[in-house]
Amino acid sequence: MTTSPKPPQPDPRLFNEDLAPAPERKWGTYSIFALWMSDTHAISNYAFAASLFVLGLPAWEVFAALLAGISIVYWLMNRMGHAGHRTGVPYPVLARASWGVHGANIPALLRAIMAVAWYGIQTWLASTAVVLLTLQLAPGLEVYHHNSVLGLSTLGWIAFMVMWGLQAVLLTRGMEFIRKVQDFATGPVVWLVVLALAVYLVVKAGGDISLTRSLTGLSGSAQLEQSLIAVSLTVATFLTLVLNYADFARFTPDHRSYRRGNLIGLPVNFTAFAVVAVLVTAGTISVFGEAIYDPVKVIQKIDNPVVTVIGALAFIVATIGINVVANFVSPAYDFANLAPKHLNFRRGGMITAVLAVVVMPWKLYSSALVIQYFLGALGAFLGPLVAILLVDYYLLRRGRIDVDALFSADARGAYFYRRGYNPRAVAAFLPAAAVSAALALVPAFGVVAPFSWVFGMGLAGGLYALLPGRDRSAASAGPIPDEIIPSQVGAAVAGESVASEGAGAVVVRCRPRGLDGSGSGVKTHSTDC
Repeated sequence: MTTSPKPPQPDPRLFNEDLAPAPERKWGTYSIFALWMSDTHAISNYAFAASLFVLGLPAWEVFAALLAGISIVYWLMNRMGHAGHRTGVPYPVLARASWGVHGANIPALLRAIMAVAWYGIQTWLASTAVVLLTLQLAPGLEVYHHNSVLGLSTLGWIAFMVMWGLQAVLLTRGMEFIRKVQDFATGPVVWLVVLALAVYLVVKAGGDISLTRSLTGLSGSAQLEQSLIAVSLTVATFLTLVLNYADFARFTPDHRSYRRGNLIGLPVNFTAFAVVAVLVTAGTISVFGEAIYDPVKVIQKIDNPVVTVIGALAFIVATIGINVVANFVSPAYDFANLAPKHLNFRRGGMITAVLAVVVMPWKLYSSALVIQYFLGALGAFLGPLVAILLVDYYLLRRGRIDVDALFSADARGAYFYRRGYNPRAVAAFLPAAAVSAALALVPAFGVVAPFSWVFGMGLAGGLYALLPGRDRSAASAGPIPDEIIPSQVGAAVAGESVASEGAGAVVVRCRPRGLDGSGSGVKTHSTDC
């Protein structure tokens, strides 16, 4: 009688259950669509679309530029989704294949630092809506809104900490709870409010809204330039989400789920939301005599207590949604990746939340110079990181990843490289990030600044592909597989999950074609079951 080989023991310095291959995969098409609703319905995306219209692009050109940009994003998301779905691991673990099992902490920390700052900023922006709501309901509290303690009024501090506490309670409940909240709350609520605003203003304007006129009379060449910039900035805005997407695609049951969710949530939903944002902004010109591209200010202009309360609540929910998608999940995994033995997803999340207060985000956001340099650094770092991962996965490895080796610190392991670091990734990243940052931040390069991420991605991807290194030809030919990669580590975690949760756990099992042809794994791809 033959006995199955003992599953590999993951190194405790690289492993905990939150970083392991996903034992359950419940994020179907609607959950991915809701994920994008949560992100694209942010006030910042609304204001971006509206500002293009105010700058002088005719409405149809705004839609065309944003559709072109988001289509590029859609393509990138599908590429990253393929890797996340097949491996079942979050970005900091997936990055071990290209950066080394210890080197992956470099991109993870860069991602975490930027996410913490934005998490704090978004929490503070939501708190301003809480202040607006509070003063609408209790005007007498205005007296507490004129002092300053470290840059915030007493009422501002209370609102900020209320938002901080609500998010902390919500976000430390785990990924499955996050999925349920975003499915039914964050995205759909904002759609209802913004659609109501659009209908109200279009009716008020008597239909006197032009979708072909330029508000500022921009020339044809200037319109083309602004359209190209809009395409580029749309992609740059979503680079954080491209890098983060493996954190979510790992929970999808099949390729169709994330591809359909991406299609409906990005090209379709994002463009539709832009249409509504432009309609509302065009309506404010006819109704209020000025272009208002901040939806919170539009709600204030209507001057109706019921509208103010509903609108403020909607945008509070929207900000929580984008904080979950873009700014909380990623650093929670990143900090957990630093010390998996001591930090899990929840503890990493609490570190994120605490640091978001320490950085005093209202001071960051109030400085145009800080924001300029921060956004420049964001694109400069994220573009090269995306390029390195995609070139490694698609061009060099052709999708062939040893998932169990991602959790091994054995010096002979596939991803140990040199003391756990891959010199090729570092050598590709540093010059690419430097060039991209210079183009984004040095005034002399202002003309190409909006396109700095393109240069960063191209340079990093090219260098990573051409520089010598281990496993250059490990999988240089053949089609990229679609089936979920078998993992004995993942199977062990899935077995424990089923044992602890009973019959309610949805886990599909098959006999995988593993490294040694034996053992069990978690599978959801029908052709392998």
